[in-house]
Formats: sequence, C-alpha cells, structure tokens
Amino acid sequence: MTFSEENYLKAIYHLTTLLDTEVSTNAIAEMMETKASSVTDMLKKLADKDLVYYKKYQGAFLTENGKIKAKMIVRKHRLWEVFLVDKLAFSWDEVHDIAEQLEHIKSEKLIDKLDDFLGNPTEDPHGDPIPDANGRIIKIEKQLLSELQENQFGICVGVKDTSSEFLKYLDKQGIALGSKIEIISKESFDLSLKIKVNEKELTISNKIASNLFVKKI
Repeated sequence: MTFSEENYLKAIYHLTTLLDTEVSTNAIAEMMETKASSVTDMLKKLADKDLVYYKKYQGAFLTENGKIKAKMIVRKHRLWEVFLVDKLAFSWDEVHDIAEQLEHIKSEKLIDKLDDFLGNPTEDPHGDPIPDANGRIIKIEKQLLSELQENQFGICVGVKDTSSEFLKYLDKQGIALGSKIEIISKESFDLSLKIKVNEKELTISNKIASNLFVKKI
C-alpha cells in the first residue's frame, strides 16, 4: 500500500470506531482535509484491493482484511509514540506528528521487536489502546470527566483531544495520565467544574472536561 492508502485506512478505522457505523465520503474528506471527489477515487481503489466496502451515496466501511491492515498501522503509530516518550523523553504533545511518519515503516520484525523492547505496552502516552500483533485490543473502561457528578472521583486514563494545544494546557494544570481528579462542584449554568488534582483546586470548562477520559473510583 502507498502512504496515502494507509492514511485513508486509518482515517476510516478511527471514524468507524467513533461513529460505530459506515462513514460518508464527506466525513472522510473532512478528516483527511481533501475533496470528496478525491475520497471517492481512493475508496474505489481500496475497494478493488478488498480493503473497504464502498457503495456510492451510502458510504464505506472496512472489510475484515482492511480492519487488520488499519489496526497494524495504528499499532505502529502508538508503539512509536510510547518509544518517543519513554525512551527519548519527548513530551506527549510532541509525538503525534513524528509517529505519523514512522507508522509507514513496513518491517513487521522491527515493530515486533520494538513491542518487546517496550515491554508490550497496551496503551499509548495519550491512553489509547495499542493493538497486539494479531490485532486484538484490550478495551479500557472509561467515561468523560464531564459525566461525573459532585463528590465523585476519577483517574485520568486518556484524552479525546490529542492536539498539542490541549496537551500543553493539561501540562500547565498538572493533569496527566494517572492523575486522581475529584469533582468538588459543577456549575449548572455552563457545566464548568471545580476540581481538585494533586491537592490543587482549579476550575475547568465543560469543553475541557468533555475531552478527558477517566475511570471512576
């Protein structure tokens, strides 16, 4: 597969995981930042390779073969993110763009050795699950911080927004994976939250809370 084909497979995988249904050409075009006509051309190519099912005006979804291929691309991306953070001391807001380049390396042997070298991690630095060599994923029990109520506690297990800006904001507030977060109060007007993190009290917007995954404790 070409880099472009791999990027499309990954985009469709993320969209179908998020929406739990087939995805439209417009949704793919928005994620890929391209024209719908270009998406249609690519979907036809991927369908010819038995990687997607595609029906005009109805959308597309991955074949079983396409799912495995997509999971392996995601696996490489997330393993490289772990390597960059754990072994090269990159911060979690720096690694996405670099991993976007490294995920296209073809050697399965290299990726399997990387996996073993890292101790076979099941999550990347943003809390997203890493598929194993067979495409299996250990699902993480989680919910959005915005869904917790007053006097409830959660452990930060991931982020919905992986943009550099959001991750830098979390760093400034001392929020990271594993942080224990207590909901002190919730404002009924705008659903902003007063929380306590590592003995520090702060107020965050509903938008922030809606982009933080926690495991309720």
